[in-house]
Amino acid sequence: MMRMGVRFFSAIGRRVIDGIWRLGYAARFVALTLLRSGTSLARFGLVIREIYSSGVLSLIIIVVSGLFVGMVLGLQGYETLKTYGSEQSLGVLVALSLVRELGPVVAALLFASRAGSAITAEIGLMKTTEQLKALEMMAIDPIARIVAPRFWGGVISMPLLAAIFSVMGVFGGYFVGVVLIGVDDGAFWSQMQAAVDVRHDVINGVIKSCVFGFAVTAIALFEGYDAPPTAEGVSRATTRTVVTSSLAILALDFVLTAFMFKGV
Repeated sequence: MMRMGVRFFSAIGRRVIDGIWRLGYAARFVALTLLRSGTSLARFGLVIREIYSSGVLSLIIIVVSGLFVGMVLGLQGYETLKTYGSEQSLGVLVALSLVRELGPVVAALLFASRAGSAITAEIGLMKTTEQLKALEMMAIDPIARIVAPRFWGGVISMPLLAAIFSVMGVFGGYFVGVVLIGVDDGAFWSQMQAAVDVRHDVINGVIKSCVFGFAVTAIALFEGYDAPPTAEGVSRATTRTVVTSSLAILALDFVLTAFMFKGV
């Protein structure tokens, strides 16, 4: 019994130590990526190519998801507001829900599932096929040439995708509320314009999306760069990227919302 207890606690201790070591390694990796970003920023064409890969190719799922999320918000929001005789405030409900919360969070989750997993798989396959070692043999820094452009491409793409998601969600709510149900067109837009504040609503949503883009892209790149050079290792790294990114988004959303709610 004593021996089983020792094994149990030693296993827990080993996992904690490994987790702390891995966290430190990830922080060092991100810091190194930032320090060696000069090459990719000087040759901005590399970043533009990654913006296309991470952002433009994710537009379809962002646009369609944003439209349907807005339509659902419009439908359920109308049913709720009708109970209190406030149907004309449907535009406010849809806009604030999307700009403050659903736009950045859902767009980040979709970005992690589509672009984050693709980045991890791509970097992992480069490691498996020894392309990264080939770059080192040619005196080319793989972090500066491969990692940094993808990092900045993801960081720049995420706020743009979140904005597109919110815009499509507002139009989805407009279509359901005004076109299908019959809410007054002028009241929908005028109350939305009066209620949505640029500083406290739009800017806070942009800050959230930037933080989410930083976290998701950093996790995806680290998992790909650290993946074991096997097919199984790359597949597990891709799975870890989606799971870890999703948990990080939700945790960061709570922290950021707490600070923003207090006006910090």
